Amino acid sequence: MRGIVMWGSLTMAVATMAGAQERTAPVPGSNPIIRDKFTADPAPLVVGDRLYLYVGHDQAERDQMFNMREWLVYSTTDMRHWTDHGPIMKVADFKWAKADAWASQAISRNGKYWFYAAVEHDDTHPGKAIAVAVSDKPTGPFVDAKGSALITNQMTPKGTHSWEDIDPTVFTDKDGTTWIAWGNRQCYIAKLKPNMIEIDGPITEITPPHFEEGPWLHERNGTYYLTYASLDRSKHRDERVSYATAPSIKGPWTYRGELTGSGKYSFTIHPGIVEYKGDWYLFLHNATLAIGDLNGAIGRRAVTVERLRYNKDGTMQPVVQTDAGITAPAK
Repeated sequence: MRGIVMWGSLTMAVATMAGAQERTAPVPGSNPIIRDKFTADPAPLVVGDRLYLYVGHDQAERDQMFNMREWLVYSTTDMRHWTDHGPIMKVADFKWAKADAWASQAISRNGKYWFYAAVEHDDTHPGKAIAVAVSDKPTGPFVDAKGSALITNQMTPKGTHSWEDIDPTVFTDKDGTTWIAWGNRQCYIAKLKPNMIEIDGPITEITPPHFEEGPWLHERNGTYYLTYASLDRSKHRDERVSYATAPSIKGPWTYRGELTGSGKYSFTIHPGIVEYKGDWYLFLHNATLAIGDLNGAIGRRAVTVERLRYNKDGTMQPVVQTDAGITAPAK
């Protein structure tokens, strides 16, 4: 009888645990949206009815800060279920680069897909650099399109440090001209030639208030937006997201303030903005994810997404980062 009671109790305990796990299982599409890998620096791209999301792959162990060797791409048609297309490229595929598969963005142009990414250049051009790769498909494979860096640290000599040339964002304006912006502490912008692998004209500095890194360019209803990771060192320890607007890609840029707070447990944050199926979305990252015995950290981040809404005057409404993300009822 005692054995039956004990077995019954054990069965009830297992059932209770299973029920608890079932109740706490993440809702598809809730944050973070990718849970089997640490991912960072999200960059969305819409192609037809599918949204592709390019991310860096955080592989830092224990006390490492960053360990990033490849870029991944995921896709969705419903913002809730994501298909893993695997690595699209490794930093080693750029023969002139020696490390650091940092933030990237892909863009469609001339029937091809162009991929811009920050890497560490070899000793021929010390410092961070921006690479460009190309593919016939959004899922790759991508190959080095130039055989050398598009932008090196030596091309921005007024900068204050060797890692200022990172975090590229690419944007094609209504007149067909493609622009690239990038930077850390200083924000730069330049026009790209139609071949997509050369700078066309001067590099201009457009650094907005509290700019730290991670710029993102987009346009809506004739207003141009420069959204970025900001850090007001007099008030905060962790990056937040701020933005500026302009009547054209050439400015002048007007600072509009903070869009989000910091990513939970994360020093860094990185915005990616896109319109998809009539709604606007803001992709970010935080450090809330745990995988096995590895918790989130500065080098182990996780991509999130929230709805983005605009006021009638074109300003963006502040975004509160949540666990529910886009699975929360739309307001």
